[in-house]
Amino acid sequence: MIRVGMLTSGGDCQSLNATMRGVAKSLYKMYDEIEIIGFEDGFKGLMYADYHIMKPSDFSGILTEGGTILGTSRQPFKLMRVPDENGLDKVEAMKHTYKKLKLECLVVLGGNGSQKTANLLREEGLNIVSLPKTIDNDLWGSDVTFGFQSAVNVATNAIDCIHTTAASHGRVFIVEVMGHKVGWLTLYAGIAGGADIILLPEIPYDLEVVVNAIKERTKQGKRFSILAVAEGAISKENANLTKKELKEKKKNGMVYPSVAYEIGAQITERTGQEVRVTVPGHMQRGGEPCPYDRVLSTRLGAAAAKLIGDGKYGYMVAVKNNDITEVPLEEVAGKLKTVDPSSSMIREAKMVGISFGDE
Repeated sequence: MIRVGMLTSGGDCQSLNATMRGVAKSLYKMYDEIEIIGFEDGFKGLMYADYHIMKPSDFSGILTEGGTILGTSRQPFKLMRVPDENGLDKVEAMKHTYKKLKLECLVVLGGNGSQKTANLLREEGLNIVSLPKTIDNDLWGSDVTFGFQSAVNVATNAIDCIHTTAASHGRVFIVEVMGHKVGWLTLYAGIAGGADIILLPEIPYDLEVVVNAIKERTKQGKRFSILAVAEGAISKENANLTKKELKEKKKNGMVYPSVAYEIGAQITERTGQEVRVTVPGHMQRGGEPCPYDRVLSTRLGAAAAKLIGDGKYGYMVAVKNNDITEVPLEEVAGKLKTVDPSSSMIREAKMVGISFGDE
């Protein structure tokens, strides 16, 4: 009897269930005797031995179901070595649960923090196979992550819907898209949705450039403008501050709920135009996975099962040039895949007239 543990960690996304299904269906086909142990609410379930033995029927009908049937939670990597409120050593507790259940392997579905914890457990001697989950598409080592395309669809739809009301009222609209550290989601949704201005964390913006882009559209007889703004968009002025200085500035001068509202107020002040802000928020994580993600999740899940069958542990399954491959966890952990400001995609977007607020 082979026993494989499985958990979903960090923020949820639309394709977690589809990916678990891909892993499970492949394993059931590979082995006559196998038990899949599902841990509740991510690494927390592994720490506190909150789990249940899953049945093949648990993985039926979930290809199109968003969220995660196992539940999830955020367990910050920087706190993994810090005992909990009862003095529990989290890492030792996770190792104890793993060994008590006599697991052959632990399958971790998660983003950046989860991959770091997965690598930590690998360093502690556990057999780990991980899968690249995040709507931000910022995991190093994989061209794309599952959940990203579904989130792009939701964010793009939000921008599409804004177009008609923006045109009707002749207003400036800002759609704030998820992404604190990287701008992949905003970049793709902004281009797909026909945004006139896209502001990303990787390309600090100059407010005057943004305002001039809006004024130029007005001169051309265009009554409205749409901005796709990442949560982590930052001005050139703030980008030149140290982390400590920026934190202090935000602490003393934060009067807006988010950067989108701040930019909106500044645009109104300089142009006199009405500005409205729309924040799709957690809608971008919700709903059913799009067909692309269903296919990707199935492929990734099957590849994870193959790694287990081959006894090849310590890897994250990844996508490279549309082929499924694997990357050593120690190479993935702690690295971000950011948007390159000089990439061809940015150049091409600028060629069709999209402003990134930098020039």
